[in-house]
Amino acid sequence: MTVTNRGNAAGPARGDDLAEDAALEAAMPKGPLDPTLPAGAYLDPNWHAREMAACFRRGWVLACREEELATPGQFVRTTIDGDDLLIVRGADDQVRAFHNVCRHRGSRLIIDEPSRTDAPACAPLAPAEHGASGKTKSVFRCPYHSWTYELDGSLRTAPFLQELPGFEKSDLGLYTAATATWGGFVFVQLDAERAAAPGGSLIEALGPISERVVRYPLSDLRIAHRTVYDVAANWKVILENYNECYHCGPVHPELCRVVPAFREAGGAGLDWEAGIPHREGAWTYTMSGTSERDRFAGLNEEELVRHKGEVLYPNMMLSLSADHAAVFALVPLAPDRTKIIFDLLLDPKELDRPGRGPEDALEFWDVVNRQDWRICEAVQQGMSSSVFKAGYYAPMEDYSLDMRRYIRETVGEPPMRGPAQR
Repeated sequence: MTVTNRGNAAGPARGDDLAEDAALEAAMPKGPLDPTLPAGAYLDPNWHAREMAACFRRGWVLACREEELATPGQFVRTTIDGDDLLIVRGADDQVRAFHNVCRHRGSRLIIDEPSRTDAPACAPLAPAEHGASGKTKSVFRCPYHSWTYELDGSLRTAPFLQELPGFEKSDLGLYTAATATWGGFVFVQLDAERAAAPGGSLIEALGPISERVVRYPLSDLRIAHRTVYDVAANWKVILENYNECYHCGPVHPELCRVVPAFREAGGAGLDWEAGIPHREGAWTYTMSGTSERDRFAGLNEEELVRHKGEVLYPNMMLSLSADHAAVFALVPLAPDRTKIIFDLLLDPKELDRPGRGPEDALEFWDVVNRQDWRICEAVQQGMSSSVFKAGYYAPMEDYSLDMRRYIRETVGEPPMRGPAQR
């Protein structure tokens, strides 16, 4: 899988353990393998907070799909690094994001509707139940004192204060976050100034990804099924796992039957950017490698029989078959816990055709996903051992090595150990 978005370096994190960390790093065996990030990057709560600030508060975070905001007033509630947000389509058809905070006394505006990130683990949702889709407001009214806001975030009314000398409604609109859309996906960046600065746009963050997947009709697809997983592993463990297939032979027998190349030489020598070929006669991610669904129009000859994977840091993993897309949105909850919102996207015309729904792809993906989460949790548990300081990347894990580069450039140099290892 290929990755982009280096973010902005926040400087190194050093403390009283600097000398001991340096000694531990120097003592690691040297050889042909590149070391991973140290254990502290996956275990330390203070480091986790730094990552959230640098990566999730200052990067473009996948928040929802545009079809969840199909008509004016439809909104999705979500959370980024503890900040509760409302993403809404306005009367002018623009998608905006606001902090779910009244400017008066700080009450949440929406308290009864569940957040997208509050869905229970491993809960399959039928298409009509996706997220907060279908929840519609003509205004946002605070339940505390009825301050009322338009869909564009401006303050409409503040009871009994309208005639107060010097009271300016225009000064008291909702706090905003930046939004941008691509491929039918809605992204949010909490640092609106950074998003508006040169080099801060979503398109620039996407880099070559948008060109590599340009023939896939992402904007036209619709959510056919959503599953939410709760994984006891650090968010980087999950991304690193996605970025390599050295593990596919031991972990994913069903996947390797569809894509034998993943089993050969540990997945070395694969052209991820061009896509990975399936076995002869197979062309999609199902148990049989085929489906009754039509393949997307407009794909080139290679894309009709290959699988592509992309990563946009910090939280989007995108897998593309010729007839469906699978997207993972990572929501870090703690150094050792990540919620994953998994959406399977299909051409909407397939949803009305008998035998062409998402079931065959869902069967395949749920098996593969659970295999991944199980091994990611085993990695997290092993890294918590007092003897573990850092691991190594094999040559065929080069794209996982990119995670190390991203973290160092975006956040700084992590501590060698977690608190329990000191």
